[in-house]
Amino acid sequence: MKALISGIGVGAVFLLGWLILLSTGDGRQHPATGEQDTNDTIPAGHLAQVVRPMDLSGPFSFAGEELPLDNFDVRERLDLELMRNAYFHRNTLLLLKRQGRYFPTLEKILREEGVPDDLKYLAAAESTLDEVVSPAGARGVWQMMAPTARAYGLEVNEEVDERYHLEKATRAAASYLKDYYRQFGDWSKVAAAYNMGGPNLKKWMDRQRAEEVFDLDINNETMQYLFRIVALKYIMEYPEKFGYHVPEAARYPVLDNYRTVTVTESQSNLGEFARAHGTTYRMLKLYNPWLVSGSLTVRNGRTYTIRIPNV
Repeated sequence: MKALISGIGVGAVFLLGWLILLSTGDGRQHPATGEQDTNDTIPAGHLAQVVRPMDLSGPFSFAGEELPLDNFDVRERLDLELMRNAYFHRNTLLLLKRQGRYFPTLEKILREEGVPDDLKYLAAAESTLDEVVSPAGARGVWQMMAPTARAYGLEVNEEVDERYHLEKATRAAASYLKDYYRQFGDWSKVAAAYNMGGPNLKKWMDRQRAEEVFDLDINNETMQYLFRIVALKYIMEYPEKFGYHVPEAARYPVLDNYRTVTVTESQSNLGEFARAHGTTYRMLKLYNPWLVSGSLTVRNGRTYTIRIPNV
């Protein structure tokens, strides 16, 4: 009996300590707000999470231009995109994993082309840094349409699509964006023009007598586009504040372990070409996504530089 009473006493001490711990919380902070999580006991059947509003204390900017957060409409539209992307876990996690593969190339070329570094987040908003195809037919990390790509010097045909060539497509996109900047004079309008087309942007700004892109009342996609870019910028710059913890080992590696081969003659079967150079067709396509078919025709004495992975 004495042992039983003693055991009950020890159990009571542990129970009391556990109750005190629950009442004080564990000291963790909410990632988006910085407020302390209370870790209250969660009733049965309730979702085990704490969700609080985004921290909008700012400042938030794009290409050196600060968003006018004193405008309640601007604040709410930014708030929407911060929530939408902070809690879009799969999409945002993929961006954080891919940025180490793509951003160094984008940053280098944007710097050489004399355009703001923040434009790399426009590419992130366009494609999630993936070689995707839109329903309208835009392709590549920069999501360029074929006529625009050709107008800026990219080759687009049934065998070669340089919208998938990261370096060439980034230079073409930088030239395209600079042309819009010469027309509109600020990067917020440039972003909107990239999304909806320069003529459309000018038409709506003239029709609505708008001076800033924030003043436009147009389609929802373009209305939210700049805010999506800014939201992604801040989430990708400060992922831990939003609850994302991606160690270096979990990030996708840069595909820089390769040698180059200059191709001067047509290749009827790129699978055979890959085998002859000690790799596979799959690896050849991963390192050269601009090769969009199983063959390569070399016309008019031109040449192609193909990357051969050393793996």
